[in-house]
Amino acid sequence: MNWFASLKPGASIRTHLFSAALMWSLIGIYLLVRGGIMLGVDHALYSLLGIMIGTAKSFLVLDRAAGKNIGRILVFEDGACIGGVYSFKMWGMVVCMMIGGRLLRHSGVPVMLLGIFYIAVGWGLFFSSRLLWRQWQGLR
Repeated sequence: MNWFASLKPGASIRTHLFSAALMWSLIGIYLLVRGGIMLGVDHALYSLLGIMIGTAKSFLVLDRAAGKNIGRILVFEDGACIGGVYSFKMWGMVVCMMIGGRLLRHSGVPVMLLGIFYIAVGWGLFFSSRLLWRQWQGLR
């Protein structure tokens, strides 16, 4: 058992927070860019609508999820497995969201709606990542 434990990719609490914040930010940016490409520059008002929806989603849903994630990480001991940055439930949600996004892209939903959706989700994730970054900075 000791040999198996030595293979675990352990990390500090600060590294866990950094990983979570980076993942939320990068996925948010990816979705924002993808949605922006779908909408194009001619539809800036639709992009603004996506950002407004994403801001509401951030305050109403994602900030709470980020807070729970921060709480989980802060009770870790240094050296906890880096894969534990998210709970099994959260990892399952990530997989479902990836599959759902792929299905949506191939579902025939109008590109305009899909672009707004991508911008809303991307902005929500990116905006809520501020809580993780703030906590990460506070652990210096």
